[in-house]
Amino acid sequence: MSLRSRLFNVYWTMRSAIAPTLRYSQYWYEEALKRHVTPSVEWVEIGCGHSILPSWRANEERHLVKTCKAVFGIDYDLPSLKAHPTIKKKLRGDVTKLPFRSEAFDLVTANMVVEHLDNPDEQFKEIGRILKPKGVFLFHTPNAYGYGVILSKLVPEWLKGKLIYLLEGRAEHDVFPTHYKANTEAQVKALASANGFEVLQLDLIATDAIFAMLPPLAALELFWIRLLMTQPFRSLRTNMIVALRKAA
Repeated sequence: MSLRSRLFNVYWTMRSAIAPTLRYSQYWYEEALKRHVTPSVEWVEIGCGHSILPSWRANEERHLVKTCKAVFGIDYDLPSLKAHPTIKKKLRGDVTKLPFRSEAFDLVTANMVVEHLDNPDEQFKEIGRILKPKGVFLFHTPNAYGYGVILSKLVPEWLKGKLIYLLEGRAEHDVFPTHYKANTEAQVKALASANGFEVLQLDLIATDAIFAMLPPLAALELFWIRLLMTQPFRSLRTNMIVALRKAA
């Protein structure tokens, strides 16, 4: 067993004892996605990258892709786009100018992408353009008031890639600039109102420890996460799952 696997086992043991009801945010997002992906849906995944869901949910991702009427993936990063295994119709492009006709899709999704948007007002407007009336924009993104975002702002840019590799195992070339301009409840509601959306879902959720690979820090972090799971600390939870519906 690798050192990383052993450290994960230590983390799962601590998590079971300290925060037994905690769930990884990607599972919450997957459940939301399943509610919106139906056989009649035409769907675009923005920032499709290497996958729609985490790699260990590959079977569920394949099932989702097969469930809908049609699915397109778009990403500006060409190596990520080429590596994507499940979506067959893939295009290189930017969210500011999506290469689709107006009112073409029932669903637009973005998993950990919205934090990278540099001009969310224009980009939400463009997403609204390609959605049919009553179409849904579903996304999963960090909460700007969560401790993860606050800590990341304190870390020098040159060090971020190395830390992410240590903590998540993600290569430095797969780390992109973040702006957090649509990452609070107030920002999301304002952007929705300005661009013809109504808010269907806006959930703040806690997720797994950032420092899972560092057991002493992970234990302290889990106690904080346990507090985040209580209502008084709701606004400081680390992640957001949002569904916006375009006006009829």
